[in-house]
Formats: sequence, C-alpha cells, structure tokens
Amino acid sequence: MAEVRRDDHLLAGLAAGSRTARLVHTERFEARSARLGAWPTWTHPALVAALAGRGITTPWIHQETTAEAAHRGDHVVVATGTASGKSLGYLLPVLTDLLDGAGAPTGRGATALYLSPTKALAADQLASIHRLALPGLRAAVYDGDTATDERRWIREHAQLVLTNPDLVHHSLLSGHARWAPFLRALRYVVIDECHVYRGVFGAHLAGVLRRLRRLAARYGSSPTFILSSATVAAAADLGERLTGLPFVEVTDDGSPSGRLTFALWEPPLVDADGRPVDDDTGATPESGRRSTLTETAHLLAQLVDQDVQTVAFARSRKGVETLAEATRAFVHDGRLARLVAAYRGGYLPDERRELERDLRERRLLGLAATNALELGIDILGLDAVLMAGWPGTTASLWQQAGRAGRAGGDALAVLVADDDPLDHYLVHHPETLFGRPVEAVVVDPDNPYVLADHLAAAAAELPITAADESYFGPSMRPTLDTLVSAGVLRRRPNGAWHWPRPDGPHGQITLRSTTDPTVRIVERGTGRVLGTVDWASAQRQAHTGAVYVHQGRTFVVTALDLEDGSATVVAGDPGWKTSARTTTAFDLGRVHTSRQVGPLTVAYGETAVRSQVTSFLRRLPTGEVLGEHPLDLPESTLHTRGVWWTMPGWWLRDHGVDEMAVPGALHAAEHAAIGLLPLVATADRWDIGGVSTDLHPHTGEPTILVYDGHRGGAGFAERGHDQLERWLRATHDAVLTCACSTGCPSCVQSPKCGNGNEPLDKAGALRVLQAMLDELRTATA
Repeated sequence: MAEVRRDDHLLAGLAAGSRTARLVHTERFEARSARLGAWPTWTHPALVAALAGRGITTPWIHQETTAEAAHRGDHVVVATGTASGKSLGYLLPVLTDLLDGAGAPTGRGATALYLSPTKALAADQLASIHRLALPGLRAAVYDGDTATDERRWIREHAQLVLTNPDLVHHSLLSGHARWAPFLRALRYVVIDECHVYRGVFGAHLAGVLRRLRRLAARYGSSPTFILSSATVAAAADLGERLTGLPFVEVTDDGSPSGRLTFALWEPPLVDADGRPVDDDTGATPESGRRSTLTETAHLLAQLVDQDVQTVAFARSRKGVETLAEATRAFVHDGRLARLVAAYRGGYLPDERRELERDLRERRLLGLAATNALELGIDILGLDAVLMAGWPGTTASLWQQAGRAGRAGGDALAVLVADDDPLDHYLVHHPETLFGRPVEAVVVDPDNPYVLADHLAAAAAELPITAADESYFGPSMRPTLDTLVSAGVLRRRPNGAWHWPRPDGPHGQITLRSTTDPTVRIVERGTGRVLGTVDWASAQRQAHTGAVYVHQGRTFVVTALDLEDGSATVVAGDPGWKTSARTTTAFDLGRVHTSRQVGPLTVAYGETAVRSQVTSFLRRLPTGEVLGEHPLDLPESTLHTRGVWWTMPGWWLRDHGVDEMAVPGALHAAEHAAIGLLPLVATADRWDIGGVSTDLHPHTGEPTILVYDGHRGGAGFAERGHDQLERWLRATHDAVLTCACSTGCPSCVQSPKCGNGNEPLDKAGALRVLQAMLDELRTATA
C-alpha cells in the first residue's frame, strides 16, 4: 500500500466536504538530500571543536563555498533557502579571523560588524554565537536597548558587534572618532536578510554602507562584505546596488530538506448576509470573499484541534491580534485554545523570548505572527505554516513556508488568498509561484532625496571631495550642487564640501522611509500620545471628524493641527466608520525613457502627483452612507517617478470604449495594474499609487499613471516599465478570471481609492488591457 504522507493527510482534513472548492491548487516538493563539503583548512581549531560539540561535523557545500570566497577577500552574497544554514557560511571566516586576532596587543587584531533588519534577529544570532563558547571571543549586541556604560565597553573591547543599520547611522558613523580602533581593524561586514532592504529602505542602506566604506578607508581598513539572503534573483546585482562593490554569488543549496505540500487556498464567496457561496455560478454583484483573517483562523483552529503545531502569518500587528483572538474562539477544545498566542513587533524583548521558547518546547500549538518571526530566528520543527494573504514578495513567501518542517519531517504550507487582485491572480496561476525564479529586489541608490540625506551626513562626518564619487556615484556632483544652492552644505576654496553647523543632520534622517514629518495622535484630557502617522496619511486618517482605531480602541478626531503636528482625539465609538475623499492630479516631468507602441506611448520618468483631501464619508457597518462632509485641507505634492501610457480617443472607441465609458475603464485598469505590479517588482501595493484621466493637459490624451509612493521614487515603477507586457498580461488575466460581474476587491476595486471606487467599468478595463496587449505583441513581433 502506498505511504500516506502526513502533510497530505492534514490538507485533506482542511479541505473536506464543502470546503473542497476552496483548495485551488496543490504543489508537492519531495525531500532533498544533503550535499556535503569540508572544513576549510584555515578554520580555527577551537571553532571546529565547538561546532562538533553542537553536532555539526561537516559543512554543506554552499557553506564551504561562501566561507572560502569571503576568506580570500571576495565580496560574497549567499542566497539559499530558509534553514539552509547560511549563517555558518559567513561565521566560519568571521569567527576564525576574530579568534586569530585575539592574540594582538589590543585583543582585537580583527573586528567584524553584523547588521540585521530587526533587534530580535541580532539577539538570536548572538545567542547562537554564545552557545559555541569560543574562548577569547567578545561579541555583543549594540542597539537602542543597550545601556550607556555597556555601549562604551562595546566600542572599546568588542570584536564582533551585532547591530542594525539605524544604529550604524545614528551612532557609529556620526561618532566615528569614538569607534576609530574598531574601524581600523574592521575585517568583515555581514548584512543578514539583505532581501529586506528594498525600495526606499534599501536606498537608505546603500547610503549608509557607502559612508561606512568611506570612513573605514579613512582609518585604513577595507572590509569584505558578506550578504545573506533568502533565495532572490540577481543576488550579485543586489549586493552591488547596496554596497557599490562587485560580488560573487552562492546560490547552489546543499542543505537537506523534508517533504513539503504547498497549497493555494481561496476563501469562499459569501452573499450579502455572509453565507458561503462556494459555487462561483452563485456569485452576485453583492458577493465578496470571506475575510482572509477569518478563513485563516478557521484553518489554524482545525490544525490546533489536531495537535498540529502551526504558525499563521498575518501582515499587520492588528491582524495578528485579530487572528489569534478568532482562532481561540474557533478551537473546539478549551484546553488547546490556551495554547494559541500572538507574536509581533511592539512586544517587550522578554515577552518575545518567552514566546519563542514556548514554541520551541511545544508549549504553544498555534501562533499568529507578523514577519518578525520570518527573519532567521531559530524556530525548528513546525508541522504547518499558514499565510493570511500574499506576504509581499516571493522571498518572504519561501521564508515563511520554510518555517515548516525544519526538523526534516513532512510539512504543510498554505497560502490563503486575500481579497486583492494579486492574491486572486496568484492562486489561479500557480506557475507564477512554483518553478519560476523569484523576483529581483528593487533598490535605487540614486534616489535624489535619499542620496541628498546621506551626502549631508557624510559631509558632517568628513568633508566630501571629488574622489568620493567612487563611493556615491555620478549623481554625487549634481546632488551636492543642489545642497549648496539650498544652503545645506558649503564648498570650501580647496573644493571640498562640508557641513556648516555644529549639530549634525543624522537625527533628522529616518532610514525606514523618506523624511516626511509625522503627526502625533494625542488623547484630549490626558495629553497622552497614542501614536504617530505620517503627514500625508494624517490628512486621510486623522482629519477632523475621522474615526481612528488604536489597539482595538475607537476614538474620534476632534481637531487636526498640521502646523503643530498633532491630531486631538477623544475615546468613543460613534457607530460608524469614516473614509476620506481625495482629488488627485499629476504633472509629467523629465522623461527617462519612452517608446511608441502603435498609437500608444509608454514612458517612464519624473512626475509630480498633487492630491487634496476634500471631504469624508460617514458609513454604517453595513456600508450605508450617512453623509458627506467637506474638509479644508492643503494640497500636497509628491515628487516621484512613474510609468505612464497614453492612448488616443479614437483608438479607445475603435476597441469598444466610448467617450462616456473612458473614465471608468481607465480607472478600473489603473486599480488592477497597481494590484499586480508587485508581481514583477518587490513592492507592496501600499508602496504604489496611480491616477487616470480621460484627458491629461500635458499629453492631450487619455492617460494612466502608476507611480512610486515615495519621494524621489523607489524603483518599482521602473521595474514595471521594464516588465510591461508580463505586468499587463497578469493584470488582464486577474480581471478576466474574477468571478464577479461588475468589479470587486479581487479585481478592480482598491482599498485606498480616494474617490470611493467611482467610477469603475470592469468590462471597459478588460477591453483596454486586451487592446494594449495586442499592440505590444504586434510591436514586438
């Protein structure tokens, strides 16, 4: 009799009975055997002995390859799967050189810097190193929680400093004189989980690393960079964009893996009363999908009831709390319900460590988590992983799926589609997930706003000279000229650029975004600051009269003061929700590239998007509109980059879109295109915006624009321009295969539309998209 796989058995239970139709696709991956390497001859004997004591007697082939490349001084990026032991590949040369250097008079003939995107990952990495108990090795975490006295000891004595890009920017680079001995001996810089550094965050890291290279050279060192990533396309190119240096890449994964069943799951259609309509033929214009969090909670509860240890990933902190609470309610066995918890950023470090221990020791059966648990933390042997919605990138998808089966046993991973065009497309086109290379990470180190910030910081650290173009690239000179014209920097008679004030600019630069001002949410009466939102979002979410939700509590905004940077709120639930209405227009600037596709023009370049919140709607939970209320808020302008295409009116009429249908057809096509752009660029749909018009004053024709939602651009729209046909084909297919009749969140409606998703014409959008694809095929034939 054929063996019944445990992962298949689990999936069959989830998809039993009326739930069968929700299982859209199943992909099976067989177990993979290990391919072994050998310890490099230069590996320190104490390190080999310590690893043997941990049960590691031989490296896998990719670990050996990574170690040898780094040891000979090549900058190297290792991009292999989750649980493939990438850390051992870089720890072999790093720890060997640190141990060899421990005999120097200072005790640190070599130093190393380890950067991670999260505090939790750095702490986990330090714990793993401490477990090796290597004599003479001094390693320490340096982050925002590190005490002042301990920081001084680390600067003066630590050989290995584990930190994050923010602390490198705010502490090491701004106070480099205090770090001089460390920088003088700097041998390695390790950048873990480098696929996280995309878009604006990636551009900021590129600025930080170029400044680090510059200051290291000032103190006489030239460190080797080692990057670690989940599987990612063009890994060497990513390394070069982040550091400005040439890289070799290691992608041949020699680690073993257990069998994995990967399922694509779509929540059922439900009618206006929330009842499932599993047969698509029963769909009506009022039909929608069941909430992804609710569906995932049901699945997680089923697995917990079967004693199956499972992590369910959700995309937001609020979503995680909602998912955990719903799961506890759905679990049939009350004793097991107590074994369900939430894990997210914002918890105290001790709380997170306790949750991780409980998960390792099986005192937890179900855990709802954000991607804080995705990045490298040592969690072994989970039975199953659920993902409540597309996690944003293929790299994250495999990172999360890889949390299951890490002990080598059979494992189950389930992607539960969100009510979103991209999710709908992916579950119905599994070939876009399985058997294809993952997407390349988009990083634009020449983003003018980000580069300007880092040139100002670099000038404060050490006057900039023309020779520094080798670090900052050809955009350095024109950006410096702009900074001088604005009075930010001054140029000395000797030609160097310098920072003219006693206080540096570092505190004004936030790496996680471009430096837009924030607005504080302040509770009236107590004066307590509940949180912050960025300036643009405040106008949509914290305008006077807005209903604002914070940690499950409901507040009403009584006043928004943009000059003071505050929104005053009072506690209370009025019984309705609010949504802002926005008018948006755009001006087209310098064209970077353009091409003619039949009568259509497709271009990529600079654009200024002007938007203004003009009113808000009050809606009952049923969706009924109680009223619209005007607002008097200023117009804001986002200078960014975008891809746009224009089409003549006669061409639209020839393809069945008459003049009255043009606004709705273009608007629906724009929404769908925004939703599918993350398929070809490592972006979240909230990183992207769009505008469409039936007559643009600059082009004189109907025009659709999709733009990066960050000042100066983030590279997403450029990737869309480069992958235009694949992008538009996926957009067309997602709209075509959606079961709704007139448009829904799975195809052409957008949760962030400032016009309340009006007007939208799904049929017209399909005609426009199909006609555009026909023109593209003809042009490339």
